[in-house]
Amino acid sequence: MNQQKYPHLFSPIILANTFFRNRIFASPTGYLNHYAGYLNEGATAYYGRKAMGGAASVATFEGIVDIEYGRGGALQTCLESPNIDNALARIAYAVKTHGAVPSLELQHTGMYANRDLSFFGAASKGIAYGPVECELAGRTIRPMDETVIERTINKYIEAAVLARRCGFGMVTIHAGHGWLLHQFLSPKTNTRTDKWGGVPIENRARMVITICDGIRKALGPGFPIEVRISGSECYEGGYDIETGIAIARQLDGHVDLIHVSAGNHEVEEVFAVSHPSMFIEDGCNVKYAAEIKKHVKTPVAAIGALSDPELMEEIIVSGKADVVEMARELMADPDFPEKVRTGNEDKARRCMRCLSCFSQELTHGEPYCAINPESGRELEMQFAIPAAKRKKVLVVGGGIGGMQAALTCTERGHEVILCEKTRELGGVLRCERDVSFKQKLDYYLDQQARLVGEAAIDLRLNTDVTSDYARSVGADVIIAALGSQPVKPPVPGIDGKNVLSAQDAYYQPDRLGSNVAILGAGLVGVELGLHLISLGKQVTIVEMLDHISDGGNFLHILGLKVEIKKRGLDIHFNTKAREITAEGVLCESEGGEKKFLADTVVYAVGQKPMRDAAAALNFCAPEFHMIGDCTASRNITDANAEAFMTARNIGRF
Repeated sequence: MNQQKYPHLFSPIILANTFFRNRIFASPTGYLNHYAGYLNEGATAYYGRKAMGGAASVATFEGIVDIEYGRGGALQTCLESPNIDNALARIAYAVKTHGAVPSLELQHTGMYANRDLSFFGAASKGIAYGPVECELAGRTIRPMDETVIERTINKYIEAAVLARRCGFGMVTIHAGHGWLLHQFLSPKTNTRTDKWGGVPIENRARMVITICDGIRKALGPGFPIEVRISGSECYEGGYDIETGIAIARQLDGHVDLIHVSAGNHEVEEVFAVSHPSMFIEDGCNVKYAAEIKKHVKTPVAAIGALSDPELMEEIIVSGKADVVEMARELMADPDFPEKVRTGNEDKARRCMRCLSCFSQELTHGEPYCAINPESGRELEMQFAIPAAKRKKVLVVGGGIGGMQAALTCTERGHEVILCEKTRELGGVLRCERDVSFKQKLDYYLDQQARLVGEAAIDLRLNTDVTSDYARSVGADVIIAALGSQPVKPPVPGIDGKNVLSAQDAYYQPDRLGSNVAILGAGLVGVELGLHLISLGKQVTIVEMLDHISDGGNFLHILGLKVEIKKRGLDIHFNTKAREITAEGVLCESEGGEKKFLADTVVYAVGQKPMRDAAAALNFCAPEFHMIGDCTASRNITDANAEAFMTARNIGRF
């Protein structure tokens, strides 16, 4: 008999009259790569892939219910777009085919509508409605009168009817994170004096309840309605959990699932709470669901930094929530539910909460995950490519790219030798092993190293690959993934005994004095500074530019800013190091010369690709590829993607 390790997590639940196979729901995530608001087949593959991996329900993108007054940006998909039915139906069918319940998220951005739209014509260009008249980003937001309120309610109901007609088995009404329905629920933004607002929560909740009751009347009691709320706004001046409880009590009995998130999307300091950053503990927002659960009879869903199945099981067992929802975790590994259920949880990738996926989606239209190179490429991955002609492949370098290349080559049937010059796999990022907010990264590196050890790969550690060595292997293909080395800036005194690279500072914190000056406010320098503060050091960072360099992951910066303020990290921009002395760093700034006292100076000004060492292997095999940092600096997302695609294409001829 199968002994299920997480029986409560994998027990079914009935909402309305709908059966859900387990308690793991895929919460709404966007998909921006479409044509003028019309979803392409990539979206169908993206949402269907989550269902294939075992989630009980898969919620979609933000479906805007009002094309004229509800869309926040030109890339959002409007449910009133002509002939959108087929695209929606294909997504719903793809999810249902894999046994999950598809849910269409219904959204209206309210006062944030039409911020960058210019194609509706002069009559509606820039128009946005909210609970009350206010000024926002240079625009006057119009107050919703009875006519606009009635129109908006009907738009939600019509959208829900469309959802069912297209095959969706549930709707998710977004009433959190600062959008329209949240604007009505919040006492901060809804100061109306009529039945739709003001002090009484009954008035502020009237719109969302009227919408839910209207959908119920239109679709009947058997069609489940999920409502997402913010249990707390999580910023000074915003509402707290007591108001969140009051909102949930109003919703009780009007919906089938109360999905408790947190924060306000438009408040920068809580972005990393609504979308938990790597600096926040696992399950950080579950506490809001747990409190609300005590006050309602309606089932409750928890969300927020969930990737640990033991924690998720405990949430269900203890009664903190009835359902657990995940967004980024199911990008990192859409097979997470099935792997956990079948006893393969050690093979499940765990989201690092780096926000690369979100940044990539906003930049490229695809949610490329840092550690899952198939994310954003689901359509391509649906189709088998021709079998590879078996090759002997030598992979040089066991970092992020080298490990992924070796694993992918092995999966494609090649004979693989992986050489790493140090005693362990993982590359330069192993220096962050003891960093508290990088534990998910170390878990991933350990997991990849373990998979390499379990695969049919000839692993050769402590092996420095020279051109002679490479030739002696007799490989058909060489993949050079040698990485990079820290750039040593040409500053007088840089070779002093009190100067270290960031990598050495991570590995040898005992060499650091109590006062540390860091040259460079890129991600490496800032994250190192935050880590050293946690070790009790006083840290100052000097940066030549006027901003933190985000390395292509601009949303991660939002979480960094919160930690910089919280931990008191001192950063001086527009400041250039002129000389390093035994007492610290002499700098030039707009205000003149500055001296920063420091026992130790650490440089974190970038990485130099090991191009020459890699290029030396160029003609040691008929086919040669340089990937990752040995060509140019890469983040984890790009390194993994390049390694995966390069390895996948080997053996075509």
